[in-house]
Amino acid sequence: MTRPTATARPTATARPTATTARAAGLAAVDDIEYGARFLGSLSLHEGRDPALLRHWAATAAAFGAALTPAGTPAPPRIVERDGGLERGLLARYTSRPPTVELYTDSVAAAERLVTTHGWREWFPAGSVRAAALAHESVHERLHHGPGRTALKEALGHTALRLGRLRVLAHVAGADELAAHAYAQSVCGLGRSPLLLSAALAASAAPAREK
Repeated sequence: MTRPTATARPTATARPTATTARAAGLAAVDDIEYGARFLGSLSLHEGRDPALLRHWAATAAAFGAALTPAGTPAPPRIVERDGGLERGLLARYTSRPPTVELYTDSVAAAERLVTTHGWREWFPAGSVRAAALAHESVHERLHHGPGRTALKEALGHTALRLGRLRVLAHVAGADELAAHAYAQSVCGLGRSPLLLSAALAASAAPAREK
């Protein structure tokens, strides 16, 4: 699968419309900035320096992109269901028992937005589902393996320091950004799935305002 360059632009219609303008506005924001905005939306990061949030977003993305696919002896079962749009989710991993809930209504909505916004070269047909499953596989790895500690070490956020003793803190939301970056990498996407999350949120906003 050919991966578009960072400067590639999706094909747009010749005559600007509200939809193409919205798509251009969403696509103009880089993936690291979307990651920083996501972190900033969490209450635990309220008031933090935007530069620090961008640093964490970039670090988490680099961590996720560097992960290699890893099989598991017992892959989690996949349960497909509706209701993702109401929850704002494409998929969700639960550990007991290991299960990935894949929300087909959200996946279908994201695929429609890709077509409407002219982003198909960034997100090939069927890639939304594949990316959602790849994303949740990272949550499984971070839940069961040493990856969570490795991510904390990469981020380097200090919770406590006593002399030479340094206790690293968990950065809320960093695992989400790592999972998005991994999904982008292994699925060969031209942009992070964070762009799709922003598009889904933007498309839902008018409905919430009614």
